[in-house]
Amino acid sequence: MPTAGDKTLGLGPLERRLLNDFQHGLPLVPRPYAAMAQRLGVSETEVIATLRRLAERGAVSRVGPVFRPNRAGVSTLAAMAVAPEDLERIAAIVSGFAEVNHNYEREHEYNLWFVVTAPDAATLREVLARIEAATGHAMLELPLLEDFHIDLGFELEWT
Repeated sequence: MPTAGDKTLGLGPLERRLLNDFQHGLPLVPRPYAAMAQRLGVSETEVIATLRRLAERGAVSRVGPVFRPNRAGVSTLAAMAVAPEDLERIAAIVSGFAEVNHNYEREHEYNLWFVVTAPDAATLREVLARIEAATGHAMLELPLLEDFHIDLGFELEWT
């Protein structure tokens, strides 16, 4: 069982390599897991199973490309002021929209924040209107004015 001093958190060599080596440069090929497997010297099935286990443990939330905002379609950040006792219910409604990437609570009058994406501006407007209608809450739209790219990838050190 891993201890607090065990910085590997009980992860095996393949798990550590998957977490470290593919923060950038995910192969953009028809079978990316096969390409990853070839680079790691294991099978495609083993890569997929290992990523699934990492996700179940909470070590990985998603595997896939990150596109700069508004390069593929359009998006906006939105916020709602929701009564704390109703936050969970409204968040579930918002999350039910396929166009919503994620939502989260913030300590502010506007306490429910989320990102909405769509193929074009007209569809984005329609989705925002549907969310307002479904929740009964008006939203504050916070469109991107200036793009700042922050690279969150970093070399992991295992001891």
